[in-house]
Amino acid sequence: MAEVNLRKVVKRYDDVEAVRGIDLDIADHEFVVLVGPSGCGKSTTLRMIAGLEDISDGDISIGGDVVNDVPPKDRDIAMVFQNYALYPHMTVAENMSFGLRLKHYPKAEIKSRVAEAARMLDIADLVDRKPKQLSGGQRQRVAMGRAIVRNPKVFLFDEPLSNLDAKLRVQMRIEIKKVHQKVRTTTVYVTHDQVEAMTLADRVVVMNKGRIEQIGTPNELYHNPATRFVAGFIGSPAMNFVPCRLEEAEGRLHLRLTDRISFPLPPARAARYQSVSRNEPLQLGIRPEHITETKPHAEPGIEPFEALLEVTEPMGMETLVYFTLNETPVCGRVSPNAGARDGSPLRMAMDLNNMHLLNETTGLVI
Repeated sequence: MAEVNLRKVVKRYDDVEAVRGIDLDIADHEFVVLVGPSGCGKSTTLRMIAGLEDISDGDISIGGDVVNDVPPKDRDIAMVFQNYALYPHMTVAENMSFGLRLKHYPKAEIKSRVAEAARMLDIADLVDRKPKQLSGGQRQRVAMGRAIVRNPKVFLFDEPLSNLDAKLRVQMRIEIKKVHQKVRTTTVYVTHDQVEAMTLADRVVVMNKGRIEQIGTPNELYHNPATRFVAGFIGSPAMNFVPCRLEEAEGRLHLRLTDRISFPLPPARAARYQSVSRNEPLQLGIRPEHITETKPHAEPGIEPFEALLEVTEPMGMETLVYFTLNETPVCGRVSPNAGARDGSPLRMAMDLNNMHLLNETTGLVI
């Protein structure tokens, strides 16, 4: 078993706490992504798991054994860095086999492991080349191959795709996912890119200011965020947040956005928010895909309103539209055939079946 467990792990640099007492359980074979903005503590956490940073407080276990004082070379982990860290004078095969040769593995086993990893990563025809003869994506595959041949308990990835261009990042995301499907090794992956986190992870750990904000599957985090930070960080374009309040009108609970715009809440949402104080400062959280052009036959809970578009961004399969509600910038997604034009009005619709209400003071989703 190669589960990874963190218990009240703290990392201090003098008077600064980079990681503030986090608890995390990563199951055997699981692919977990740590995501968050720069300075949130995700890379520090990964480096503590690797043994490259000392732990100020708490415990880290790998495979049931506490490894706080175990040196990195004895933790049975393999790490893939943002920097490929390949030896320029060695061939691809020599780079991939270097760790095995240091441990005096039999030559036949080394050759077999390198050949299998090269086949898996589609670099079998590159094994005799030097790193300078490879593209960035090929070098990253070699770095992954060097980790795979060791057959470790845990793979650790520290922003491995940061140096690649956008198109190659997409390709390498797919490659990493394919590799994990074949080699079901426990994997901890760090990135600041929420798209990488959503597409790769079994579970995502969202970190902020040294703490864990929320842990869940990509779908859970996207559709059921616990805090404003998670709601705003996961998703692109980001979730809209508009000041609002609840009010009673005509025997129903309504959402008041502006002096002119008030929507009756769908029954399920009205029941959920019935106990919320009418004077409580609130924010409506709603994703751009739930603000669209009106359709001929609207479903219950989808409410129309008029918007004066300020900016439009044609994206091919969709158009992003930007306008203002309650003095707050809002982004919506409409069909390219919706007739959206800069400076023109457009009849829009908001899907309140997918809305969130947040406490403006605490930032918590209600």
